[in-house]
Amino acid sequence: MESSLSERDKKVIWHPYTQHKNMLPPIAIAHANGALLFDESGKNYIDAISSWWVNIHGHAHPYIAEKIYEQARKLEQVIFTGFTHEPAVLLAERLMNILPGDFSKIFYSDNGSTAVEVAIKMAIQFWRNTFAAGSMPNSSRKKILAFRNAYHGDTFGAMSISERSVFTASFNDYLFEVIFIDTPTKGNIDDIKKVIRENAAAIAGFIYEPVLQGAGGMKMYDTFLFDELLAEIKSLNIICIADEVMTGFGRTGKPFACDFMENKPDIICLSKGLTGGTMALSITAASEKIFEAFVSDDRTKTLFHGHSFTANPVACSAALASLDLFEKEACQKQIKSISMLQEQFCARLQKSHNHLQVKNIRCLGTIAAFEIEEGSDGYLNNVSSTITQRALENGIYLRPLGNTVYILPPYCITEKQLNQVHEFLFDFLQ
Repeated sequence: MESSLSERDKKVIWHPYTQHKNMLPPIAIAHANGALLFDESGKNYIDAISSWWVNIHGHAHPYIAEKIYEQARKLEQVIFTGFTHEPAVLLAERLMNILPGDFSKIFYSDNGSTAVEVAIKMAIQFWRNTFAAGSMPNSSRKKILAFRNAYHGDTFGAMSISERSVFTASFNDYLFEVIFIDTPTKGNIDDIKKVIRENAAAIAGFIYEPVLQGAGGMKMYDTFLFDELLAEIKSLNIICIADEVMTGFGRTGKPFACDFMENKPDIICLSKGLTGGTMALSITAASEKIFEAFVSDDRTKTLFHGHSFTANPVACSAALASLDLFEKEACQKQIKSISMLQEQFCARLQKSHNHLQVKNIRCLGTIAAFEIEEGSDGYLNNVSSTITQRALENGIYLRPLGNTVYILPPYCITEKQLNQVHEFLFDFLQ
């Protein structure tokens, strides 16, 4: 008898973020459509977290699939050093028109962590290149400023600028030193500004997840105070890097989370929703000021970074198709509708929270989140596995961050499907 796909998987696969000791067999997904995943037996599951936040238009979207097919028939891959192609140039041109800031160049890579690595390298080398040109009074700008509770990825540079946590514990001795600050509140913003002013001469760049810290627990912070803090940081000539890997393309209710602030970044990182969740692709966009520091007769000032699949034509075509869909009025209406339904759900939870074991109920755009008051806060709280299993039994896929439960659906989710997710959670909590 032929083994099931789950049994075959167990023999050969090492899954991400998974403790394999006593793990439940993975569910074999045979196909997907819209907001639904279908297993081998035909049972469907509402993908309430957009398959790790990447799938914004739904699964197997015919328009994106057609554009991928068309491009694969013309040009599937070419080295991006010394060559270029229409999908990469067109995507860069279109992104430049909608990105929240004054950017002049797009650097392609293949995932969010790498986009962040590129941004850090740009910021640090900017000062080295500038100093070498004699226009900088000292060469001590080598440190990165970042928020506590941040998560920017799993490569070593990205881990270094992230909160020291269970994600980084095995590697803390190998990570470079970072100046960490709290997200701003009325009570701490003056102290934060003081710390930044005292260390400004040593800071190359400031990286932040604007408005919402994702993997750190869907933590949301004040946009007005953050804008004030950004103004202070920019006045000190510190390069500002926005990590919009998660928040880009409408997740927060605006096209980009940076749209909430008047002060814009010098560098921005995008991935996840960039291709509608269909292909691996990321970008790091830089201002003209940043780019010009790398333009020189001195070849040592080159940004020595690249990937075999940089600006892959098929991935760029997927991103162009996703952008077509995102800019349609129907998609914008869906974002508003989901945001309204999420607000209503949070209001209902808030009204009932006295007899439900929940706290810190919040929502931002299409994202709703809260904590379950059971055990300690954090990623290792086992309540997450309980919720995931119960949700799967009810035809829903949720994957809490420890005791932080969140809903982050694709924009194609129907009102009926989203209400089903809401009702499951309300019943579970009761």
